[in-house]
Amino acid sequence: MSRQAGTPVDADEFAGLTEPFRRELLAHCYRLLGSVDDAEDLVQETYLRAWRSYASFEGRSSLRTWLYQIATNACLSALQDRARRPLPSGLGGPGDDPYSPPDPARPEIAWLQPIPDALVSSGSGDPADIAVSRESLRLALIASLQYLPPRQRAVLMLREVLSFPAAEAARMLDTTTVAVKSALQRARARIEEVAPAAGRLTEPAEPQVRALLEGYMAAFENSDAAALQGLLRKDAMLEMTPSPTWFAGDNAITCAVSGLGSPGDWKMIATAANGQPAAAAYRRGGDGSHHAYAIVVLTATTTGIGRIVVFGDPRLFRRFGLPPVHPANP
Repeated sequence: MSRQAGTPVDADEFAGLTEPFRRELLAHCYRLLGSVDDAEDLVQETYLRAWRSYASFEGRSSLRTWLYQIATNACLSALQDRARRPLPSGLGGPGDDPYSPPDPARPEIAWLQPIPDALVSSGSGDPADIAVSRESLRLALIASLQYLPPRQRAVLMLREVLSFPAAEAARMLDTTTVAVKSALQRARARIEEVAPAAGRLTEPAEPQVRALLEGYMAAFENSDAAALQGLLRKDAMLEMTPSPTWFAGDNAITCAVSGLGSPGDWKMIATAANGQPAAAAYRRGGDGSHHAYAIVVLTATTTGIGRIVVFGDPRLFRRFGLPPVHPANP
């Protein structure tokens, strides 16, 4: 699209041209920030900056590229002097006693957040688009990105996920092509060091993914330890924010099974996050109602559930469009 600088800005024109990019810009900001809350704020900031500058936009690059340039630099500014958002497995080794109480919550830590698929899905249904979107939003990948300096993170996303040419990425970041290529090389090496398999999960077919999720939810609702154990890989991982405690292997299985409680203690609603199967877990309270407890994101493999990440923040339910009390409760 080309336009003459200084042309009066028409609000309807601006909205019609820019709104189609909102979902992908949200995904981009989330990849850089690791927080859906912060990502939504930065997308709003992007559109505000774009609106203010639109009169001077001459179309020397595509509108999409221009919006990504604004969004990327807004995120880089927001990331200055900000600590990375970890998962528990990024803070230390696994726990060795699944029967002991988890370590106390660490309120000073800004944890990595899951992002609902509904916020970033294009709805196009194109298999290639779906595959790219899912792969670039995996929790394992987002967690590994947090180890990169912000500019390396941005270069990796612009080049590897969004496929911008090196020269264009350099222009967007106000740097040189040589610097972009160097940053990309260092980013790739660091990702391989901290998470060699991040973003390269071979997921089973959709019916098996759905069956694993349904089985997981049923095991909790029925307090069926044998069924849950049968769904988990022997090398499964279990992480439970806001506690930094996490478990692997037999200890993860033991801890997961010990959390089943009694039949009726839990109710579940199926959802999706980060391109992965997820469940909204509601726990029965003293009033008999089931209240929002956690968003649980599963890593599905052809041999079972390989990883469970429990995001114990009921405020996330609003992001997923879910009520704070299970709708089956009177």
